[in-house]
Amino acid sequence: MAPKTLSSFLSPFTLPYHLTIPKTKLLNLHSESTLIFCRFSQPQKTHQKATVSENQSLDPPPEPDGTGAAAPTPGDRFLERHRSFEAAKVLLKEKKQKKKEKPVKVSTNVACCYGCGAPLQTSEPDAPGYSDPETYALKKKHHQLKTVICGRCKLLSHGHMITAVGGNGGYSGGKQFIMAEQLREKLAHLRHERALIVKLVDIVDFNGSFLARVRDLAGANPIILVITKVDLLPKGTDFNCIGDWVVEATAKKKLNVISVHLTSSKSLVGVTGVASEIQKEKKGRDVYVLGSANVGKSAFISALLKMMAENDPVAASAQKYKPIQSAVPGTTLGPIQINAFLGGGKLYDTPGVHLHHRQAAVVHSEDLPALAPQSRLRGQSFPVCLVSLGGYSYPVFVSSGNGIAGNDYSNGLNGYSIFWGGLVRVDVLKVLPETRLTFYGPKSLQIHMVPSDKADEFYQKELGVLLTPPTGKQRADEWRGLETERQLQIKFEDVERPACDVAISGLGWITVEPLCKSSTSSDSRTEAAAGELHLAVHVPKPVEIFVRPPLPVGKSGAEWYQYRELTEKEEEVRPKWHF
Repeated sequence: MAPKTLSSFLSPFTLPYHLTIPKTKLLNLHSESTLIFCRFSQPQKTHQKATVSENQSLDPPPEPDGTGAAAPTPGDRFLERHRSFEAAKVLLKEKKQKKKEKPVKVSTNVACCYGCGAPLQTSEPDAPGYSDPETYALKKKHHQLKTVICGRCKLLSHGHMITAVGGNGGYSGGKQFIMAEQLREKLAHLRHERALIVKLVDIVDFNGSFLARVRDLAGANPIILVITKVDLLPKGTDFNCIGDWVVEATAKKKLNVISVHLTSSKSLVGVTGVASEIQKEKKGRDVYVLGSANVGKSAFISALLKMMAENDPVAASAQKYKPIQSAVPGTTLGPIQINAFLGGGKLYDTPGVHLHHRQAAVVHSEDLPALAPQSRLRGQSFPVCLVSLGGYSYPVFVSSGNGIAGNDYSNGLNGYSIFWGGLVRVDVLKVLPETRLTFYGPKSLQIHMVPSDKADEFYQKELGVLLTPPTGKQRADEWRGLETERQLQIKFEDVERPACDVAISGLGWITVEPLCKSSTSSDSRTEAAAGELHLAVHVPKPVEIFVRPPLPVGKSGAEWYQYRELTEKEEEVRPKWHF
C-alpha cells in the first residue's frame, strides 16, 4: 500500500517540511499524549468517511482501522516530553526547598527577661515577661533592657510556686501559660546548627530525665553528658562504679557523646572538668545547655560561670545577670543568651523539655518541692532486717498502726502492699521470704505498708493525710488516682547482687534484692540460686515505670558491682567519664 502523507490530514500543526510516515509506523508510534481528533480532507475509497460534527460526542465508539485519532508527530512527542521534564523539575525543586526549610532560630534582638528568657511586655500582668511600664520605658531609654527581670521571676526568687507551662502542675492552661510544645519548638533549630550540646541528666531520676529523643533536638552535634546532683547519692558510694554504670547505660542510646561528667552544682564537684571540656571542644561554636525540666540547668550554669570567672573576665561579668532557679517546671521560658567566653561564642540556657511521663506533670504546683530531694538519699528498706529464730530467718517490719499485726512473718513481703506517698503503690505478689525492697527518693514522701486486702480502703481513707502528695482533702478529691498498673516478672540468677531497679519517672527508684544481706544462711542461698519475683506497680496514668540494671549505691554497691570486659574497639569508641 502506498504511504500516506500528513498533508492529507487537517492538522493544527504547521510543519516546515513535507513528512511521510508509513501506515505501520502510524499505529506503532501512538503514545499516551493528548489525543487530537482530525478528519480527512480528501476521503479515499478504501476507508470510511469520518467526520466530527458540532453535536457529536468527542469520545466516539471504536472505528475501523485508518480512522479516529491521529498519531502524534515527532514534534508533538518532543513537546509533551519537554513539558513532562519541566513539570518533574518543578516538583523536584519544590521537594528540595521543603527539605531545606529550617526552623527559625529565636531572635536575640528581642528584649527578654534575663531570669526566664520570656519576651518583655507591659500589657498583660498575668502573662510571663511582664514588666512595669515605667520601669520598661526607663530601661529602654537608657538601653538597659537586658537588665530587666519580669514580675514572675521576682516572685519565683522569693519562693512562690508559679508554673507557666500549660498542662503541668495540675493546670490545664490559660493566658498566663505557654504550652510544652512551644518550648520544644524553640529548640527545634538546634539540630540544623553547628553547636556544642551540654546535656544534663539527674542521677536521682536518670531514666526519667534522660530525654530519649534527644537526637531530634541535638542532631549530629557533639554532646557533653553532665550527670547532676551526685552529691545526693548515699554515703559511701563508689563513683568509679557510678561512672561505669552511666557510660554503660549511655552507650546503649547510640548518641554522639564525647565525654561523661559526674557533677554537683551545689558543691561544685566536677564542674571544673566540664568547663575545661567546653573550652577544648567549643572551637568557635555556640554552647547550648540542654535537658529536661527541673534537671538543674540554671543551677549548673551558675556554678559553671562561677568556676570560669576565676580565669575569664567575661564570665565574671556574666555572673551579675544569671538565670532564675526554682523547683517549678518551666522556670526558663526561652533561650537565654549569656556572654561567657572570652574567645567568642555564646552560652545559652534553654527551656526545659517537658516530659508528660514524670511525676511533676501530675502533681499540684504547691506539691512540687516534695518531689525534689534536698539532702543525701538514705534508702528505706522493707523488711527492715531479718532475725534468726529456731534456725530460720524471719523478716522484721516496722508497724505504723496501719493494720500490720500477727506473728506470721514466715512468708516475708508476700501479700503486702507498700505505698510511697500517694504517688506509688507496690503489691508484692510472689517473692522469696528473704526478699527486700529498698526505696530511694525524697524523704518528704513517707512509706507505709499494709496487707494487700486492705490496701484499697487504706488508700481512700488516708490519701491527702498520711499519703501525700496530693496534700489536703481538696486536692485529694481532685486526684485521679493510681490508674496505671504494671505487672513485673523479675528474673534473677545471682542472689549476691540486686536483681534490678524499678525506677519511677520523676521520683526515684526501688532496688529489688532477692536475698537481703542479713540472710546469711548458705542453704537458703543455694536453694534460691535463680528464680523469678512478681510485683505489681501502680502509678498515675502518664507516669512511666523503668526496669533497669541496679545502680551501685552505698558501700555495698562497690562489693557486688561487676565491670564488663571490653574489646579494643569498644575501648576506642566508648566515652570516658570524669569526676
